[in-house]
Amino acid sequence: MKTKKYVDYIVEETKKILAIDSPSGFTKEVADYVMEEYRALGYEPQLTVKGGVLVAIGGKKKKDAVMLEAHIDTLGAMVTEIKGNGRLKVSPIGGMNANNAEAENCRVYTRFSGKYEGTFQLNNASIHVNGDYNEEKRKYDAMEVVLDEKVKSKEDVEKLGIMAGDVVCFDPRTVVTDSGYIKSRFLDDKLSVGILLGYAKYLKEEKVEPERMIYHHVTVYEEVGHGGAASIPDGVTEVISVDMGCVGDGLSCDETQVSICAKDSRGPYNYDVVTGLIKAAKENDIDFAVDVYPYYGSDADVALTAGYDIRHGLIGSGVYASHGYERSHKDGVKNTFKLICAYLG
Repeated sequence: MKTKKYVDYIVEETKKILAIDSPSGFTKEVADYVMEEYRALGYEPQLTVKGGVLVAIGGKKKKDAVMLEAHIDTLGAMVTEIKGNGRLKVSPIGGMNANNAEAENCRVYTRFSGKYEGTFQLNNASIHVNGDYNEEKRKYDAMEVVLDEKVKSKEDVEKLGIMAGDVVCFDPRTVVTDSGYIKSRFLDDKLSVGILLGYAKYLKEEKVEPERMIYHHVTVYEEVGHGGAASIPDGVTEVISVDMGCVGDGLSCDETQVSICAKDSRGPYNYDVVTGLIKAAKENDIDFAVDVYPYYGSDADVALTAGYDIRHGLIGSGVYASHGYERSHKDGVKNTFKLICAYLG
C-alpha cells in the first residue's frame, strides 16, 4: 500500500473541508461537499434527516458491522444582540473559548442578505485607550464583533440584513508546513473526516473488502453533544469515533502518533475494542499512545447514551491546543489511517 498517496489525499481534502465554514447547525454546504466526494469515490452516500452523511462502505459480513464516526461541525458563535454602536454581541456555539477567539477574523452569515466580514474583539480593544486592557477577563459579555462595514448604529446594521440568530464563523487560518505539521482551527474534527475519505478511497482503489460491513457516519452536531445520537444502521454492533487525539500535560500522545483513548470524562471505552486497537497497532508497527482524556466526550459516548446496544472506541491523530489554534502532523494522520486499515482489515 502506498501510504503517502493516501496521506497526501487526506491532507488536501482536509484543507478543502476546513475552507468551508460549518459551525454546529450550519453544515449544509460542507455536508454537500462531503457527499459529492464520496460519490466521486464510487459510493452512494445518504443525507440523514439531521443533515449528516451516512455511507455504506462495504464488507463481507452484514452481521456485527462497524460504524466509523467523525464530525464536520465546528465551533462558532451566534449573534444575540445588535448593540447601539453597531457592534454585535454574540454567544458561543460549542466550546469556543473567548480567549482563543480574540482578534480573530470572522464572517457573519445572514439568512437572506449574504455574509459580512468582521473581527472578534475585546470591547474598547485599543490598549492605548483602555487602561484595564490587561486585567479585563476575556468573556463573551466583554467582547464584540466589529463589522468591516461603515456602520455606527443598530439601525445601520439592521439595514444590512443582520439580525439576532445569524451565525458567526471564525477564520480557520490553515497552514501545512514543510516539516509536515498541519495547523488550523477546527482540525477537531475535519482532519478525521479527511481520514475517513482516505480510507474509503483506499478500499476502492486497492479493491479491499473488509471482513465486516463498514459504515461511515459524518455527524453534524458533535460539538453541541448529540451528533452520534441517531442514524446507526441495523446490524451495527461497534461504533468507533475517529476524532482528535488529545495532546497535553499528563498524556503520552503527541501530534505524530495515533491516540487510542481508554477512558474519557464519560467513562471507559469498551475493553475488548481498546484491546483490539492496541493489538492491531502493535502487530503492524504503528506509532501509538494509549491515554485517558480528562475533559472529553465523543460521538461514540453519545450513541450509548442514546440507548444503542453497541461496543465503542475512540481513536485519532494527536492534536495540540484543542478548541484553539490546533496542530497535528502528517505522521499522526498516517498512523491513524494505518490503524483503521489494520483493525478493520
